[in-house]
Amino acid sequence: MYRKLIGLLAGSVAYAATSLAAGACEIKIGATGPLSGAATQWGLAIKGAADFVAAEVNAKGGLKVGDETCTLSVVPIDAKYTAEGAAAAANNFVSQGVKFVLGPMGAPEVTGMKPIATRNKILMMSDSYARDAIGPRWPLTFHMGPGPAAWGDPIVKLAKEQFGVKKALTIATNDQAGTDVAEVVADIYEKNGIPTTKEYYQRGTTNFAPIVTRIIAANPDVVDTVSSPPGDAGILVKQLRQAGYKGIIGRLGGPGTAEILRVAGGADVVGDFYWFEPVFIDENVRKLQDSYRELLKSEPPENNFFYLFVAGGRALAQAIEKAGTYEDTQKVAEALRSINVVDPNLGEGRWIGQATYGINQELSLPFGIGTIRNGVEQPVVRVEAPVER
Repeated sequence: MYRKLIGLLAGSVAYAATSLAAGACEIKIGATGPLSGAATQWGLAIKGAADFVAAEVNAKGGLKVGDETCTLSVVPIDAKYTAEGAAAAANNFVSQGVKFVLGPMGAPEVTGMKPIATRNKILMMSDSYARDAIGPRWPLTFHMGPGPAAWGDPIVKLAKEQFGVKKALTIATNDQAGTDVAEVVADIYEKNGIPTTKEYYQRGTTNFAPIVTRIIAANPDVVDTVSSPPGDAGILVKQLRQAGYKGIIGRLGGPGTAEILRVAGGADVVGDFYWFEPVFIDENVRKLQDSYRELLKSEPPENNFFYLFVAGGRALAQAIEKAGTYEDTQKVAEALRSINVVDPNLGEGRWIGQATYGINQELSLPFGIGTIRNGVEQPVVRVEAPVER
């Protein structure tokens, strides 16, 4: 009996020591993006993805990193969709010892965070359509989903075929987040034989009347809202329709259809619309939605960037385990580049980016093309993961 008691006590001590060791190993995952303002949907998608990946990993017992078993925790910070906000977020992450970050979103945020993250060896999993979103100068900056240069062509071809587009106009913010994307998108239209005019506006604009007047005078077949925040795009579409514009609305940029429809007044108001869906929603993706509800007891974010960042977060967790370290982000980056991404919900992905950026750190996954015809939403068309051209 005495020996049995000693054995039980020894086992309890060993269990307590193991638990303390496990509890001491906590990996902080930063989540940053626009958590306020017109682009809030995008930031909430990133935060939701980080929350889900952490909950999923912890529910399975944590990450096995070398001889340790680690839990994940999330540190969310609003980058405010500005370079200054993102730089402040990066410095905040440094002060808290965060070495891995999901986000930020958009050219201003990524531009503001990259130098600080690079200097402090923070591994970023960002999303931006800027021309220098990633590159050899930033070996720890990864890209969650390619930009329009990779997936824009099939969408424009569909627009020509289904909507008869012959003349286009792009409208975007007059900062890097808008101009970089608008130039790429306009080039895609032009290469498909569609003359394109570019318009720009000041971020934060709520009265588009002068621009609406010019658009109606130009009479394009399609007005493409490119990467403008969903709230801005919704206001613009509403004001265009109120002014009598009868043409098509396009969106070869960041997603946000639900918010655009809400602000504009519904599918009946929008009328004819085509857009890029970063993820094709099928039964497997719906299972991910169910898993989110089960683990976090709430509804998943509406914006489809959520799914891309889940895939990226899962790949990051896998890379940390493979590298056997949560301190050396360079080793984790090496492991991440070597992983064949096969997400259980989103399907097979691949690392691309060499042709566009000079480095294969851009996660390419199957995507969708959404359309609304005469106010009625149509089934989304699936397109396989883009590859280098």
